[in-house]
Amino acid sequence: MVTGDARSGRSWGSGRAGRPARGVSAGPHRVRARHDLPGPAARRPTQTPTRRPPASRPARGQPPHRPGRPQVTGAAHRFPFRFDRRFRPALAALGVRPATAWVHVDDDELAVRFGPWRLRTARRNVIDAERGGPYRWWRVIGPHLSFADTGVTFGSSTVDGVCVRFAEPVPGLLPAGWPRHPGMTVTVTDPDALIRLLASA
Repeated sequence: MVTGDARSGRSWGSGRAGRPARGVSAGPHRVRARHDLPGPAARRPTQTPTRRPPASRPARGQPPHRPGRPQVTGAAHRFPFRFDRRFRPALAALGVRPATAWVHVDDDELAVRFGPWRLRTARRNVIDAERGGPYRWWRVIGPHLSFADTGVTFGSSTVDGVCVRFAEPVPGLLPAGWPRHPGMTVTVTDPDALIRLLASA
């Protein structure tokens, strides 16, 4: 129950004596309760902070290529040559350096680059591959032609290598295409991996 003095416009209720109660009309104006008054929270809508999605990590793939290890790209494999330190200057004078010497194998082809020398044949032409070495340096370092069977050697190390035999002899040592070689020896860094790959054909 609210009582008041109509002449003075005062009303009494549950508030303190002499003050109008909250939310109760006093005369022509309405006294707003404290929760009706505008405040910082009422003036600015609350914004929920948005979290940024975590940065996507690169898909896991093959580790970056390291010098001296076979490089795999799709179905192609590239095997670098092993270079003995003491023979590097002489080989470099022939144009044979780590950047210009490798064995490339894919589903269809076997290709060798040894500085300015090239050998290329179909993969199905490979009939055998086996490990060889150690070698005598004068028989293996550089490009060599065997007078016994006209096999070709592309050598940069005396440690070990791979002997590959072909069903049909292929050219490789001389640009004229003669003689043709029934086999070749290459001194790659990972002979076993090359042998396994050629055996899987």
